[in-house]
Amino acid sequence: MNKIVTFLVLCAMTGPAFSQTASPIKPFGKIDQADLELKACDFESDANAEVLFDAGSVKFTDAELVFERHVRIKIFNENGKRAANIHIEYFGGDNLEWISNLQAETINLNNGKIEITKVDKNQIFNKHLDKQRSETTFTFPDVKPGSVIEYKYLIGSHSAGAFPDWYFQSELPTRYSEIAASVPDFLHYKNLVRVNQDFAANERDFANEIKKIALANVPSIAGDEHYMSSIRDNLQCIQTQLLSVAPGRGIVSTSYSSSWKRLGEAYAQFEDYGEQFRKKLAGEEEILNHAKGLKSDDEKIAYIFNTVRDRIKWNEFYAAYTEDGTAKAWEKKIGNSTEINLIVYHLLMRAGIPSFPMLISTRKNGKVNPAYPNRFQFNTTVTYVPIDTANYYVLDASSKYNVYNIVPYKFLNTFGLSVDKENKDYQMMFIQNTNPAREVVVINADVKPEGKMDGTAQISSFSYNRIFNIDSYKADGEKKYIDNLREGNNDLKISSVMFENMDVDTLPLIQNVNFNLDLNGSDGTYIYVKPTMFSAIGKNPFLSEKRTTDIDFGYKNNYSIVGNFKVPAGFKVDALPKSVRMEMPDQSITFRRVTSEQDGIINVYYVIGYKKSIFFKEGYDELHDFYKKMYEMLGEPIVLKKS
Repeated sequence: MNKIVTFLVLCAMTGPAFSQTASPIKPFGKIDQADLELKACDFESDANAEVLFDAGSVKFTDAELVFERHVRIKIFNENGKRAANIHIEYFGGDNLEWISNLQAETINLNNGKIEITKVDKNQIFNKHLDKQRSETTFTFPDVKPGSVIEYKYLIGSHSAGAFPDWYFQSELPTRYSEIAASVPDFLHYKNLVRVNQDFAANERDFANEIKKIALANVPSIAGDEHYMSSIRDNLQCIQTQLLSVAPGRGIVSTSYSSSWKRLGEAYAQFEDYGEQFRKKLAGEEEILNHAKGLKSDDEKIAYIFNTVRDRIKWNEFYAAYTEDGTAKAWEKKIGNSTEINLIVYHLLMRAGIPSFPMLISTRKNGKVNPAYPNRFQFNTTVTYVPIDTANYYVLDASSKYNVYNIVPYKFLNTFGLSVDKENKDYQMMFIQNTNPAREVVVINADVKPEGKMDGTAQISSFSYNRIFNIDSYKADGEKKYIDNLREGNNDLKISSVMFENMDVDTLPLIQNVNFNLDLNGSDGTYIYVKPTMFSAIGKNPFLSEKRTTDIDFGYKNNYSIVGNFKVPAGFKVDALPKSVRMEMPDQSITFRRVTSEQDGIINVYYVIGYKKSIFFKEGYDELHDFYKKMYEMLGEPIVLKKS
């Protein structure tokens, strides 16, 4: 199964309180009239579609694990029809898993008569994603508001470690979700559970193995909450880890690992991983000879990283193993994420730079749970370079905008497993960046008596802010990038933007902007000036009164805005925002505003600083209130009045 793991808690015999609920699971093709006539979800009235039930079961023979799944979904409106596109991913490489007995149909109620349309088997497509992963896809026919769609399939495996992770929650509300199992006494598993509502069923056998666990009326995940780490990190779920297999049984323990050390050892011996470490690359001696001529290790690291990043194109595939191998990827100048970064590791090792491959997960794939040794948590590789006891580099040459000395954003605030094959050392490490990024905006402008403003802005972007701006400019093009600088203000006209240091990784990106602005609301007597232009702060992302997921900014960020505004002749300051300082109760975020006026020049200075990057949903009320007050202050204008 596709093992995507998040931070979880160990489930013992005790757990959240539960009350037994009658199962609404029906045989395939048998449906209640009430479900066909259903107009809306009972517990989430604005849902586009609803999972009526999602039922999984796991059974064993002496040599095979069989997972069966049956899903039924109600479509309420046109937007809900997106649920009719199905993707089933499994590990089909080396026949580790195989899919069979797929059935799928659309059920409609036409003039009181039930009509069933089967999915044509010729419209079911199977493809290999890479040498280990496969996917079965299909789309339901004749789907419209009011339809019910359902599908059922089996996935078999010879590995006892293929016990599937089960997600009770999805982007649709779910009336009932159940995972059942019949675990033989020669197998023993550990369950890791994350739920935040009562169980509808919680049945276990004498050995505490799952018999049936279910939730009812599960709300959809709020996938649009700003700064959530990933949807998968926040879904209610249960993960099951194989602990032991009695000897002499036909079923094997492939994918089973009792510790991170054992998992690291397996990767070190894996043909598509550890066996690639010393594969010679065509023409590598020229690169190594050039590296030897550089004075410092830092120069060597930068040179090798940039050489690989600029030579090899990423094929847009994340994988925690090589597909064609490092030598072929180097020759073809294209490869997956692990191939590219194992090449970086190989060249660093040959150049005498201490470094290690590190298995890791992208933010979108979900955070790695250090309490759950399992290879399916990882979806890529980076190269880990220790600098001293407190500092390190995390190198990912698959992105053209990454730099060697800044941990890529997509790997912040998760764990990675370093693989030191030579010393047989395998360590879990938390990856973060404690150095705050910065954005500094300096505005110099003349306010005109007719309610206009001409000026310049210099925007200096450091660290992640630099990377994101360059990525946006090169991906979107200059016209769209300039439109984004305007932040939706149609009264703001940008006549030119000049860039400095775009190709120099070690320096901040500097943007020199020339602009003019019609000051909205000015009437000849009063002029209103909002001084927080070009700040990249945008609109308040935390307007909602409630929060269901933790907030993960990824990194700490510091904003500074300096404004110098010349008052036009014949006008004077009528209202100037007061100097003020505000901070969160734990001092994790601070806001400061300093204003003054002298000799017809208004000076404003804003500073927003962050001391941490993760905020738990339990403290959202404090964060929500702080942001509300801060954005009110950011929006306060300077008011000028005609003398």
